[in-house]
Amino acid sequence: MSATTERYERFLLGNYAPPALTLVRGEGARVWDDTGRRYLDFCSGIAVNALGHAHPRWVAAVREQAASLAHTSNLFRNEKQGLLAERLAARAGAPGRVFFCNSGAEANEALLKLARLHGRAAAGGAEGVKTRVAVAARAFHGRTFGAMSATPQEKIQRGFRPLLDGVDVAELNDLAGFERVVTGATAAVLVEPIQGEGGLAVATPEFLRGLRELCDRHNALLLFDEVQSGAGRAGGTYFAFQRAGVAADGCSLAKGLGGGFPIGAAWVAEKHAALFTPGSHGTTFGGNPLACAAALAVQDAIDADNLLARVEAQSKPWLAALGRVAAAHPALAREARGVGYLAGIALRVETPPVLAALRERGLLAVAAGDNVVRLLPPLTATAAELDESIEIFDRALGALC
Repeated sequence: MSATTERYERFLLGNYAPPALTLVRGEGARVWDDTGRRYLDFCSGIAVNALGHAHPRWVAAVREQAASLAHTSNLFRNEKQGLLAERLAARAGAPGRVFFCNSGAEANEALLKLARLHGRAAAGGAEGVKTRVAVAARAFHGRTFGAMSATPQEKIQRGFRPLLDGVDVAELNDLAGFERVVTGATAAVLVEPIQGEGGLAVATPEFLRGLRELCDRHNALLLFDEVQSGAGRAGGTYFAFQRAGVAADGCSLAKGLGGGFPIGAAWVAEKHAALFTPGSHGTTFGGNPLACAAALAVQDAIDADNLLARVEAQSKPWLAALGRVAAAHPALAREARGVGYLAGIALRVETPPVLAALRERGLLAVAAGDNVVRLLPPLTATAAELDESIEIFDRALGALC
């Protein structure tokens, strides 16, 4: 047992399964463990490392900012936060404003508070009248209490009840189901355009457009959780909801936003932005200069290297090849799923043996939902690296037959 493994077992809480590897270095889409073995990293820190590892632009930006001003709190302005807010507001494609925090769960908490503020305003200032939030089955919005309450998964909620009340659940892509639960008491609908943790289910454009009409009818906000699907991961557009051509009242963002540095954000449409007033929400670390410098470096790389178009173009043949791998192993695999670089294969068997077989052959992936192996390449992944992942997946399933 290595010293690192011994420390993990002795000093860390047991809320995670024991890690399979000790990683010590990364470069691009590759990582190395403490034995010197190299892997193709299609886990990407669970969709965080948008530019892969040690991207020169990102490293330079973080190094330069750390050497000048790392943290100020939100008692003072910092140049990087203003620049990043401007960039994200432009990405949203509609007038709006941004709140910065540290994680996806925090960003979703901000959206849930926005829903409460909207509900109170819509009820003429009355508390507790219009407070309900509708979410999709198998959604994952985070592990803080509000976000966990909006995550209708027993494995997430078990042991922590009573939760925040007022959450209604319907199936993703079942507009009739949402019509049954969305009423005049509903303050917001919160959905993921692509369910990352929930098994890579993709919301159809027709469903999202229907939600927009439904929310307008009941004076409810339409909020999108883009923590995993945003920051260009779906390809083509910066936010996945934009692929459906719908307007959002707010959306959350994190993971790939900072390219490896913790940062989250909530974008709020201009017509609702005034609901937040001084003292209504806050955070100590959110939007600090160091985190914003990292996120600005990701923004710059996305534009300079045309990564949105690159992901869109390269993901199509890659997803088709994943489909062929699934079809070639019908005893183990059901189908390929996903959009862009948020993709994977749904299995007929448990995921741990498949993840282990992939790891043994040099590919790191992550589980999602019920028996889905998720692949999350960095946005900078090359066509050759995507092809390599297909080859490894095919060999791994073949070895398990």
